[in-house]
Amino acid sequence: MAQSYADLKKDLQHKMEVSFEHAKKEFSGLRTGRASASLLEPVMVDAYGSKMPLNQVASVSVPEPRLLSVSVWDKGMAKAVEKAIREANLGLNPMADGTLIRVPIPPLTSERRQELTKVAHKYAEHARVSIRNVRRDGNDVLKKMEKDHAISQDEHKKYNEEVQKMTDQYIAKVDEALKHKEAEITQV
Repeated sequence: MAQSYADLKKDLQHKMEVSFEHAKKEFSGLRTGRASASLLEPVMVDAYGSKMPLNQVASVSVPEPRLLSVSVWDKGMAKAVEKAIREANLGLNPMADGTLIRVPIPPLTSERRQELTKVAHKYAEHARVSIRNVRRDGNDVLKKMEKDHAISQDEHKKYNEEVQKMTDQYIAKVDEALKHKEAEITQV
């Protein structure tokens, strides 16, 4: 049974929504001068032969407004966790003390604000690329549907335009979220 356009549209919309939500989640990890456990969510640790999210090898707490505390569950993973935090491009300098890693949150200097803005732009661009990839996949399915005579040439053109409109809407949502995050970061 061939896929209908309605199913395809629903599927594409879901995938674009997932890309947008992922970008919002990444933005929430960009904290502005205050410690937040979500700041370390994007950190991936080389653990047990694969890359794992930090929250699968340690717990993160916020004992003070400008300090994160990372409790590593396996003593052997402490160095890998410290290295992963340092290399995550978050501008953080973790200090290990056995299985406890303290991560002081530096005050936001104007350079740090610029850095965070660049990171936010990078996250937004990843989301845009992801949304465009969903559009491309959808267009490929539409081409195949036309080739298999499931839809006419006119329908293909119309559906392509609808997919493009949806893509534009989601990219606009990402741009709007980026604008809000940028304002939050640059606010002194």
